[in-house]
Amino acid sequence: MSVLSKRLKWLRENEKDKDGKWTQQYVADIIGVARVTYTGYENGSKIPPLDIINKLADTFDVTTDYLSGRSDNPNQTEEEPFESFINDPELRRWHRELPKSKEEDIARLKRIWEAYKDE
Repeated sequence: MSVLSKRLKWLRENEKDKDGKWTQQYVADIIGVARVTYTGYENGSKIPPLDIINKLADTFDVTTDYLSGRSDNPNQTEEEPFESFINDPELRRWHRELPKSKEEDIARLKRIWEAYKDE
């Protein structure tokens, strides 16, 4: 089983409302797929497309990083990735030194970054 399938099953089994625990059918109805499709997500035989992963994250009120195993924190805030960035000693050095750089060097770095992102 993948991290995604394990977490989906755990989240569903631990989710409760006034009618009791959530069923696979209930979650499938919320995200707009057949129960057999959702069952495949939970047992690892199917991989949900990105739009369904986003719906699952919204349904269970967790991040997509948590579902995919990139984070063990189900509710990571927007600031946490930046905090981990600046807490990395090598990247912190860049963060401190960049404002001291010449304007043309910063412009060059921006162009390099844009070219890198577009690849």
